[in-house]
Amino acid sequence: MKIRIPLTGRDARGGRGAGPGFGARGRVPLCAGLLTVLAVCAGDAVATTFPFGRHHRSVNDLANQFLPFHARLWDLLHGRADGGVLLNWQSGWGTSFLPDLGTYLTSPFAPLVALAPRADLEYALYAVTLLKMATAAAAMAYVLPRLIPPAQGPAAGPAGEAGTRAGWQRWGAGLLGAAYGLCGWAILEAVYNPMWLDGLIAFPLLCLVGGVWVRERRRPLLGPLVVALCWTANFYTAYMATLGAALVLLVLAPDRRVVLRGAATVLLGIGLAAPVLVPVFLGTRWAYPGLVREFAPAGGADLAARLLPATYGFSTPALFVATLVPVLAASLVFRRRWRWPCLVAGVALSLQWTPTHLVWHVFTTPNGSPYRQTFVLAGVLVIAAWAALADGLPDRRSLLGGAALVAALALAALGSGEATVVGWALFAAGLLSVFVLPYTSAGGVSRTYARVAVLALLPAVLVAQAAATTAWGDKERLARLDDYRPWNAADTRRAAALADADGWPAYRTDSGRPQVTGNEPMSVGGQGGAYYSSLTPDVLTRTMAALGAGWTSRGRNLQSLDNPVTDALFAVGARWRDGAVVRTGPVPPLVTVRPAGPAPRFGASPFRNQELLLGARVYEPPDPATGACRVGTEVFLWAPDRTGPARLGTRTVELRGGLPKRRAALTSLGVQRVAGPRVEGGGPGGQVACLDHARLRAAVTALRATAPTAVEVTGTGVRATLRPGTTGTLVLSAPRIPGWTCGGRPAGAYAGLVAAPADPAATSLTCSFRPPGLRAGLAAAGASLLLLTAWVVAYRRGRRGDRTGDAAPEASPEPEAAGSAA
Repeated sequence: MKIRIPLTGRDARGGRGAGPGFGARGRVPLCAGLLTVLAVCAGDAVATTFPFGRHHRSVNDLANQFLPFHARLWDLLHGRADGGVLLNWQSGWGTSFLPDLGTYLTSPFAPLVALAPRADLEYALYAVTLLKMATAAAAMAYVLPRLIPPAQGPAAGPAGEAGTRAGWQRWGAGLLGAAYGLCGWAILEAVYNPMWLDGLIAFPLLCLVGGVWVRERRRPLLGPLVVALCWTANFYTAYMATLGAALVLLVLAPDRRVVLRGAATVLLGIGLAAPVLVPVFLGTRWAYPGLVREFAPAGGADLAARLLPATYGFSTPALFVATLVPVLAASLVFRRRWRWPCLVAGVALSLQWTPTHLVWHVFTTPNGSPYRQTFVLAGVLVIAAWAALADGLPDRRSLLGGAALVAALALAALGSGEATVVGWALFAAGLLSVFVLPYTSAGGVSRTYARVAVLALLPAVLVAQAAATTAWGDKERLARLDDYRPWNAADTRRAAALADADGWPAYRTDSGRPQVTGNEPMSVGGQGGAYYSSLTPDVLTRTMAALGAGWTSRGRNLQSLDNPVTDALFAVGARWRDGAVVRTGPVPPLVTVRPAGPAPRFGASPFRNQELLLGARVYEPPDPATGACRVGTEVFLWAPDRTGPARLGTRTVELRGGLPKRRAALTSLGVQRVAGPRVEGGGPGGQVACLDHARLRAAVTALRATAPTAVEVTGTGVRATLRPGTTGTLVLSAPRIPGWTCGGRPAGAYAGLVAAPADPAATSLTCSFRPPGLRAGLAAAGASLLLLTAWVVAYRRGRRGDRTGDAAPEASPEPEAAGSAA
């Protein structure tokens, strides 16, 4: 009995080259992708995690950002969103959406969620996550034999030996591709940050562009297009993937001309992606500042532990790649092949050194995990492992040396609490399984059994290690990270009730408190103030903080503010409260008129700031003698740093402050029904004020009396029909973020809101929004397209000239031969 895998394509007689048929083109990448999906699903099933069991996976930003943003994308694609691609009317009282789109939703996989029912977005996003991981595995399996073409055996020798070697090399490429798709970074970190998985796909694609097409002077058009696709899909991880691919290119071809061609290809691709990239970059400039952190390298024992399967750590790099991979990479050292081991070591050390750490992270230590570039190390390790296989299976000596080196590194984990018994057992199994490989080149029955064992054993160990790591990560994330309950029937009813109450744009409907996630309006509907993004505008956070809003995530996760005055200021005519939609009464429209003169300047008190923006006194202080509010007024407490209960009579509310990370919102304690009771539990520094609803109604009536007669809203702005002879300042109840123009001129600001002077002769006012950088990005893309066209034309002319030059020497001998014959 013999196992024979036929060789297809070129170079069957020897030499080094992939050939057009190498890797069976589709079968090997497909198998790599299927192995990846199998391992992840098996791990989730073992952990009984969604969609295979009772535990949910709604942790951290997966529930807080990605699901709500995909819900908005679903609404956009189905024509149900308030606003459009440029302007989001659902969140933060109206925010720029293109930067959020470019940050979270420009992956080519993202629109696939529109194929599922809206209530099943969690299933759709899980499927997209699996598809991304499988695509990354398939891409790596496809790229490896093209990046480092495998050596083929000579024609002489045992029959079928060349074909058998090619078959094992194809098998190795598929297995290593799956190991890449199942690296610890992917199944532990990116699985709940699915936008990062586009970087996992980008790395092998960019290696293909630089290490194959640029190096061989091929695909001058497709190369920049692939770069543009990668950078558009997720610029953050694409930047890291580009750095990694550049290092791979330097190892493969340390030639100045090749490097310059590679740089030109990347710059052209980035230029083509500029309409998305420039608005995102400017959006980060105007975002509310997050936490500034100093990088602290992880300890050596914890680093070693993360090499093992079934470990988890938020502040340490997820270094796990199937044990086969580092052993094969380390075996190169014992074959005196140094380039790839040196690159692996260099990338690994760069994770721990502050200057290179900053380079990897665009010169800013991130607020979350500081090892987001770890997937590049996994990719480089896989390429090194393939380099060990490309010339044939390593001998027993080099494998033993590689295994000993990896085992020595792992033993340092004995001082870490991250390593687990299951992880050690699977790591040992992975080490032992590698030693089946040399027996595949033995003769007779032993080779047959060894090959059958390898075909079953190594993929089984790979799947077992990855599945165990997935299951362990599922368990640990729920224990260590913030989690949010998944969508349920109550949310469906809430969304339906908000939709029934919707009166946009005559008034806003706020999804209210308490919030399940930071982006509630995008999930359940309405046009509220809640908003959470890496790009939350600075002006929005500061304006809402001045009015008494609460936050988490150090100001980037703004909460809905349930307050009658801010409801009037932002035209909230209905909101969710205490399990039902309540009507807040008549409110001014989105555009109102204020007296001419300087805009109000906010101070320290949110009560006074609300009155300044409203233009009327509506609060009164408590009685100095009793500390209690007048009977009939509504009692509000502002204690932003307070955590714990606050009481008024029998009514108790829970405050959740803790500056600067969390800020408790200005909160109602109910109407003062009888004289005497005062607020308890406000804490030092807390302020109490008493809202007179009669004064508020009078102020609203005055604003409505002078307001525009009609307001039309689009996905790019607002048009207000003015009363004849309107004077003063027109104020739009939306944050004055950069990009607003009114009447063709940059909009002014009125206490943080969009404003423009009224022209008594005008009958209407149009305010439009265009994200800053969009025009510059389009210009850069146009210039890049022209340069790319010129480059492609020059390339084709050069190729045509090369073919003409090659043909001339072949034609010249014929007359000589003819003359000689004559």
